[in-house]
Amino acid sequence: MKPIQIAPSVLPVDFSRLGDAICELDSAGVDLIQWDVMDGQFVPNLTFGPDIIASTRALTKLPFEAHLMVLTPEAMASRYVEAGCSRLIVHAEACSNLRHTLETINALGVTSAVALNPETDASAVADVLDLVDLILVMTVRPGFGGQKYIQTMEPKIAQVRKMISEAKLDDKVNLEVDGGISVDTVAGAAKSGANILVAGSALFKDPKGLTHAVQQIRQTATASFVAN
Repeated sequence: MKPIQIAPSVLPVDFSRLGDAICELDSAGVDLIQWDVMDGQFVPNLTFGPDIIASTRALTKLPFEAHLMVLTPEAMASRYVEAGCSRLIVHAEACSNLRHTLETINALGVTSAVALNPETDASAVADVLDLVDLILVMTVRPGFGGQKYIQTMEPKIAQVRKMISEAKLDDKVNLEVDGGISVDTVAGAAKSGANILVAGSALFKDPKGLTHAVQQIRQTATASFVAN
């Protein structure tokens, strides 16, 4: 079984203290940092350019992953690799040729991954599992933080886990969920087969602090995780 990993999104952070927040997350025991990159086209908001990410790279040794909620992600992939991201996640819905996009990212010397919007069927990634090290099932609509977890995505999480297992790729391909993850919702996602949990608002709003929030989500997820 793959260990549970906590991947905080820095989207809820006060951007004026972004560096401090990353250091605090590192101290709280998270496993990686996720950057929600939005282009104002695929999703309405605009967020992190590569220069912002690069400016924080020296502050932590934690891996960075870029969740590219953008059109034509292959056109900007190299910039995010240069900024220090070791995994680039693209949306199946944003790629005209998903396999080519993933091959382009892999050729940059990093790992590639695919995200699926709530309305996108799991079958969209069936033919690219050999190219990725992660599939991300969105449990909210992408583009905004603080949304409510869509519990009806759990069967899709389980379906993707089954696809990974049937391809005998459990040791290589992670299954991530993103959207509304908290100590109250993480059990269902983990029980469905997710081993990387993206959490944002729930971490920063915990009155007992980041370390407590990370520990609670990790413990709850680990107790619930079932690799189908």
